[in-house]
Amino acid sequence: MVDFIKEDIIFSLLERANNTDKGEIRNIIDKARDCKGLELSEVAKLLFVEDKELLEELYAAAKFVKNKVYGKRVVLFAPLYTSNECTNNCLYCGFRRDNKELHRRTLGLSEIVEEAKAMEAQGHKRILLICGEDPRKTNAKHMTDAMEAIYKNTGIKRINVEAAPMKIEEYKELKNAGIGTYVIFQETYNREVYKKMHPTGLKADYDWRITAIDRAFEAGIDDVGVGALLGLYDYRFEVLGLLMHVKSFEERYGVGPHTISVPRLRPALGWGLDKIPHFVDDDDFRKIVAIYRLAVPYTGMILSTRERAEFRDELLSLGISQISAGSKTSPGGYKEEEEKADQFEVSDHRSLPQMLETICENGYIPSFCTACYRRCRTGEAFMEYAKGGEIHEFCQPNAILTFKENLVDYGTESLRLKGEAMIKKALLDIHDDKMRSLTEEKLKDIEKGERDIYF
Repeated sequence: MVDFIKEDIIFSLLERANNTDKGEIRNIIDKARDCKGLELSEVAKLLFVEDKELLEELYAAAKFVKNKVYGKRVVLFAPLYTSNECTNNCLYCGFRRDNKELHRRTLGLSEIVEEAKAMEAQGHKRILLICGEDPRKTNAKHMTDAMEAIYKNTGIKRINVEAAPMKIEEYKELKNAGIGTYVIFQETYNREVYKKMHPTGLKADYDWRITAIDRAFEAGIDDVGVGALLGLYDYRFEVLGLLMHVKSFEERYGVGPHTISVPRLRPALGWGLDKIPHFVDDDDFRKIVAIYRLAVPYTGMILSTRERAEFRDELLSLGISQISAGSKTSPGGYKEEEEKADQFEVSDHRSLPQMLETICENGYIPSFCTACYRRCRTGEAFMEYAKGGEIHEFCQPNAILTFKENLVDYGTESLRLKGEAMIKKALLDIHDDKMRSLTEEKLKDIEKGERDIYF
């Protein structure tokens, strides 16, 4: 049995953290501004903050840390679902085996390529490949064949993969096929809750799932993404469980997560629950996002279209650095509308161009950058830049350049006007004169038809 998620320690930290005085909370928030992260005991104390004045200070610190480490840029992506067939019976998921209301479908290679082309036509350059867990249909070969076909037949530059746990040999196949980040959510870090929520199927094995990242590292995949599905259990426990997990593989492999996702449980057609077991309201969700940003300042933070539009816009200032747009959560959803095929309810239905305009209006620069992956700034190399607070030296120029490509190739008239204005502002945030000058020269090259220009 895996022993690096120590529930007794988590419960003890939470028990001791309640009723921490304001002075100590302020000291923790001040410490977090150094962008060096926080101890689990400090995170536990922040999780109990309810005072409005302290919360505003917490949010201000999160905004400061995000801007210092990553700058004012937001990375765009979208999920590509290749299948909703699954042998698991996860109670919270629309793809669960016992859901008889769901239209089941697994895309063939040509259909997957058509989906990717439709996403590229919107302007996407990075996608998240995702499917249900059915070893007969969605095994490692299904994923590697899909990746190779997409890279060969489209202009997609980075394919991240969210997939069920695999053997080391299978992860090596994903690595050889050009995987970007391997993403896997533990869903809940509480063993008893995990057992209840996953009654049957391969996913019922808590230990096999939580050690997936270890096997991925052993296979040479050094970019990983993690997350807990908020709403299955007490969010305070889940946050500490996830950070304990992060600490464990940081210590063993010297690499932390490239991304942390913050999915909040939403109802799905045919799910196996009567209600959300531990509902997380907006106030607590804001706090969770801010605390993750302070606790793990170097990591990218991902927010999906599960959340409503105006709330997603607000959370950009609290630490979110990656956001999905124009998402479809069913196989074939980009080319055609499938009935009763979604994994969960989407709340933000804005198209990618609409999302780009909103990001600009909120003072951020949209980014389609895949340069770190293509320049081999992954794993330890990425962590060196990110933990040192230097990654924004690449992020800001690359965001400007890739957004410029998008404006020239896909931008509407309205988007181009707002986008060009945002690019001018974003150039001023490049403090190194030489780098700013080089970026301006590369912008001119893009106007002339050059592509794939980045640092």
